[in-house]
This record gives sequence, structure tokens and C-alpha cells, in this order.
Amino acid sequence: MSLCKERLVHEEKLEAVLNKSNGDIGKKSKAVCGVCSRMYRDPKILPCLHTFCADCIRQREPFSERRVNGERRSPDDYTHRRNSGSTILCPECDSEVDLPPSGVDGLTTDHLALDEVFAETLLVDCKVLCDLCSDSDAGKRCEVCCVNLCDFCSQAHRRQKRTSSHSIQSLQELKSQGRLTRPVLCSLHPGQELRLFCEPCDLTVCLECAATFHRDHHCSSAHEVISHHGDRIRDLVVRSLRPRLGRLEESLRRVDTSQEALQARADTLASEVRAFARSYASAVEAHCCSLLRSLEDLRLQRRNQLHLQKAQLQQALSDIRGGVDFAERLLTCGSDAEILSAKGVTVRRLMNLVESGFDPHPTTVAPDNASSICFLPQESAGEVKGFPVVGVIHAKTVDPSKCTIQGEGVERGREGQRGEFTLVCRDSSGEQMGRGGGPVLVSIVHKERKGCSVEAAVVDKGDGSYVVSYTPSEAGLYSLWVCVKAQHVQGSPFVLNVKKKFRRHHGIFHCCSFCSSGGAKEARCGCTGTMPGGFQGCGHGHKGHPGKPHWSCCGSVVEASECVLHNLGSVSPRGHLRTVEL
Repeated sequence: MSLCKERLVHEEKLEAVLNKSNGDIGKKSKAVCGVCSRMYRDPKILPCLHTFCADCIRQREPFSERRVNGERRSPDDYTHRRNSGSTILCPECDSEVDLPPSGVDGLTTDHLALDEVFAETLLVDCKVLCDLCSDSDAGKRCEVCCVNLCDFCSQAHRRQKRTSSHSIQSLQELKSQGRLTRPVLCSLHPGQELRLFCEPCDLTVCLECAATFHRDHHCSSAHEVISHHGDRIRDLVVRSLRPRLGRLEESLRRVDTSQEALQARADTLASEVRAFARSYASAVEAHCCSLLRSLEDLRLQRRNQLHLQKAQLQQALSDIRGGVDFAERLLTCGSDAEILSAKGVTVRRLMNLVESGFDPHPTTVAPDNASSICFLPQESAGEVKGFPVVGVIHAKTVDPSKCTIQGEGVERGREGQRGEFTLVCRDSSGEQMGRGGGPVLVSIVHKERKGCSVEAAVVDKGDGSYVVSYTPSEAGLYSLWVCVKAQHVQGSPFVLNVKKKFRRHHGIFHCCSFCSSGGAKEARCGCTGTMPGGFQGCGHGHKGHPGKPHWSCCGSVVEASECVLHNLGSVSPRGHLRTVEL
């Protein structure tokens, strides 16, 4: 078996042992790739500082393609996807990362990941091959060269003058220690360790690379420049990122605390809602049972009434049918003597049936489909167990003969002015209906003038009362009909007397001549108007004298409070201006 195949088999055995010893190694170990869940093979660092196997990165679908040398490449071009610059999404953080123009091979190798792979090999019971001869199992390790050595190579390593002073320890002793490092070798010159750093290229190189590709560049030892570059990294971490990291962690803790508080609050409220729903459901169920009991009581009450009515009708029917049958049989089959013999008792019975027998009108016992019993789901039913509930069983039916009218607007009105009255619907017992929606009809028609009617507006108050308003345009007597269920209410039709509207007088108000003249009955007003005759009161407390106050239309407008005579005269003892003609 060749050396390459032997190493491949060794790595497969090592990986099998690691997976067997740690079933979830892909989630916890730093030596395992997060994409393939296998131990790292050629780990590469993405610009977002997440590490994956080189082949795992190559298999990622490009998020977008960049122009390389002025030429845009198709995402389906596998060759360019592997070797040309493109943008992919990081499998860990979903960040858009740009691959270098040389492709995945141009990414930096993660030597720390390789150290983790080697450290995992020491933590499990697995053999490690010697890094020098690759023929025997390694039992030693040079801490300076970072190579694993078998016993033979370890002795040879000590005999060489250049490495005789190196510290060599047993691998068994190193298993309990922390991170182990391996030498970082040049990819162009196998076996050459990267010990130099090229400042212009910002790249670690080996001695042969420095002598060939970086001959004219300033290359320094890695130990000489590590303090400068390490301090820069340390400064970025300590001064900028570490404080921000603390703030982010604190903010994240607060968010977690808020999420926990939110979840706790939501759970508490959910419990309250469920408890409320159970209590409300219990109240609704209790209300439902109450409604059903009310309905059953109402059904029994109506049934008993119908049974009583039926019994009365059957008894009356039996009595009358018996009397009629006997009388007809007597008249048909009886002789004169038999008829005259039974006349007395027969007539008394028939008269008794005629005078005091039960004789209801058919309309009073018309078929009842129980439509007066209804369920009102939106009607408030008060509270049950502290919860408001709706839905009532309504059994009242309006009786037009018991309905009443309130307000003067049903009998008196004024031309051009709004009049109104209130209709109160009641049931057969005289109680006001507790709900509206009844069929109310109002008609206002002039008695003398055909075609003259007044439109009435009916407003349902929802409590069994209705406000009726109207505005007549002409004076006179009107017939006012108020009907409920196509039947007149009590007192309908009414006589509505509409009077002419008030008109403001224009002229001068003349005071009482008798009072203004000091009691002279012969006194006449100074105007030429005719005084009303008869002895009537003037409003001043006097009785039995002529000349009561009146208006003289002179074209001017005065208030009624002004007591002004047509011709000004002296002031009377009562303070009225007077002008008299003796």
C-alpha cells in the first residue's frame, strides 16, 4: 500500500473512532466542518472568519457573479465558479462573502482548525503516524518543530546538532494539555515551514519562497514582526470589539429577559383568558338553561290556558249540542201532547243556554301559532355570575285597544308649526311593551278639503313607545288615524284642530278709555275706530264698563307692552297715556 493510501485509510479510521466516541461531535467539536459534519480537510477561512472545508465551499451555489477581466461569468459555469471570483453566502452567518479571483484556493488556510484535528487525535484511543518516516506509530512530539516522532526518529532528532536542544515529550503526557500546534508548511515547497513574513505582500513565506519569488522584498522573521501585528489585532479586540461584545451580550441578555418576560406574561394572560372563557361559558350556559326554563314555563302556561279554553268550548259545545239534539228530536218525533208535556223544561234549558251559555266570537279564538313568543338575541338580559349576557324570551303581544296616546298634539295643532304626540303600545294586561318594532300606521287627512293630507313621521324609541310628529301647512279640521297591527288604538280616529298661525299686529295699542278717563262711561277713544260694545273687563281689575283696549292700524309696529294712545294726552292716575273725546 502506498504512503498516500495509507494516510487516507488512517484518517478514515481516525474519523470513525471520533464519531463513535462522540455521537454529536459535529455540533461540539472545533475539528469538524459545519457543512459536511466531518473532520476538516483543507480548511479555508472565509472573509467572515468562518471555516469550512475547501470542497464544501466549492460546492456552494454562487449568490452572484463578479466581472473578472471585464467578462461576466454564468453561475452555471463550474470551472469559473471554482477558479474565478464570485460571491457566496456563508453557511454559518448567511453573510455575502467575496471569493478571491483565484477562487477557493486563494482563501487562507485555517491552521488552527488543523491543530484542533490533531488535538482530537490525542483525546481518543487512536494511533498517530510519525511525521518524518510515516512508517511507525508516533509516541513522542518535538515542541519546537511541532512534529510527531516515533522512537527511532526521536533518537535521530536528538543526535542532530541543529535539533539536539529541542524539547521532546511523550504524546501520552500531552493528551491532558490544551491546544497543540503543528508546523505551518509551505504549499509550494513541501517540508518547508513558513518562518518569514513578506511585508510588501503581507504574506508568510518559507526560505525558498523568500529566495525566489520575494527576492527583492523585505522579508522578516515571523518572531520579529509578530509583536507588531499581534498588538494591532489585540488593540482592535481589546479597545473596540471587546467592549462592543460586552454591550451586545448585555443587550442580548436583556432581549432574552424581555422574551422570557413576554412569554411569561403571555402564559399568564392565556391562563386568565382561558379562566375567563370558562367562567363566561358557564355564565352563558346558566343563562341558556334559564331561558329554556322560562320558555318551558311559558309553554306550560300557554298550554294550560289552551286546555282550559278547549275544556270550556267542549263543555259549551256539549251542552248546546245536547239541548239542540233534544229539542230537534222532540219537535221531529214527539206528538203534540209530548211536545206540550216537555215544553216547560225544554224551554227553560234552551233559555238558560241562550242567556248564560258560553258563546265566544270566532275571532277571539282564532288559531294562534305562538308567534307572539320570540327570542331576542341582541336584547340585554342583565348579568349572570357577574358577566353581562344578552338574549331574552319575549312573550308580550300588543293589544291595540289598550294602547294610549300622550300629548296635546293629537288634538290641537298650529299652521306651519311642528306638532307631536307619543303612542304607548301596551299588551292585553295594560303593561307597556318593552320593545319596539311594532307595525304603526298614522294617517292625517283634512276633513273638508279632499286630497289635503299631512305627512307624519314615526320614530321608534325601542321601549314600546313611538313619537309621531307632523307639520300641517293649512288650518282646519283633520281626521287623525293611529293604527297598530291594522287596528285603531283607543280613541282613534281623532279630530285634529289646526288653527291659523299667530300674526304680529301692526299699529298703535289704545288703552281702555274708561280707565284712562278716570271712570267716565261716556268717554270715547281719540281715534275714529269703533269700540267694542258691552260691559267687559279691561284687565285692570274693573268690571262692567265699555271701551276695552284695542289696536288702531296705523302702519307702525309697537310692542304690546307699550301703552300708547293715538293722540297723546295727559297721564292718567294709573300711568296710562290717554286721549279722550267727551
